Amino acid sequence: MMDITQNYFEFLALPVTYQLDLQALSERSRELQKTLHPDRFSHLSDRERRLSVQYTAYLNEAVSTLKNPLSRAQYLLKLDGIDTFSETQVQLDPMFLMQQMELRESLEEVAGSADPEADLAVLQQTVDQEMNSLRDQFDRYYKQSTPSALEAAAVCVRKMQFIDKLGREIEALEDQLFDE
Repeated sequence: MMDITQNYFEFLALPVTYQLDLQALSERSRELQKTLHPDRFSHLSDRERRLSVQYTAYLNEAVSTLKNPLSRAQYLLKLDGIDTFSETQVQLDPMFLMQQMELRESLEEVAGSADPEADLAVLQQTVDQEMNSLRDQFDRYYKQSTPSALEAAAVCVRKMQFIDKLGREIEALEDQLFDE
């Protein structure tokens, strides 16, 4: 049977890295889902069936965490003892925060603009570029794995959280404006 005390990478037999092969993740996930499927345990004891359900839940959690670049970055930092999931007070550089405020103001102005679709596309492009840049920075810092590099990687994750939230707000506004 599997070991849910392993981290997600070990559980899925994947290298502990940010630049994850999503194809390998998908293939490994499918293999494990077949192995762990509750139907394969229907003839076994209650305990073994319960374990199958637990392993399947762990597998699903592992896959959804590792598939998403932001949660994968957060998880990698968590493995190194840096918790970016439940932080409340975080200092980010004022230039970044100013940029975020400007992007949010632009988003608020979209609904009343002459061409909201084009404005949303520009905002989405900005979000995508910013996110790609932060992912690259995170990867570089994470690979160095020194305490100061890991702290810099954590700063990238905190910024990614802002950008990710803005991306979801853009999608929500898009749905609101164009799916009527």
